[in-house]
Amino acid sequence: MFDAQSPAELDAILKSDGEIRALYQRHQELDRQVIDAELGVKPVDDTTLARLKREKLRAKDRLTRLCGSAAGS
Repeated sequence: MFDAQSPAELDAILKSDGEIRALYQRHQELDRQVIDAELGVKPVDDTTLARLKREKLRAKDRLTRLCGSAAGS
């Protein structure tokens, strides 16, 4: 997500919209939690890991919709 944007473009997007910024930060936190769980750094059960992955996907989907609608404005 946001791989096509330069760091400056990403920074501008995040500064321009508080909802996108908060959702992006939440997605990043969930990503860290999922990676830690998969590597065994933070032991979690399978149900919790599945919940984290679903929540991360929902955040990504919401970001995609928000950024798509912002680009169309």
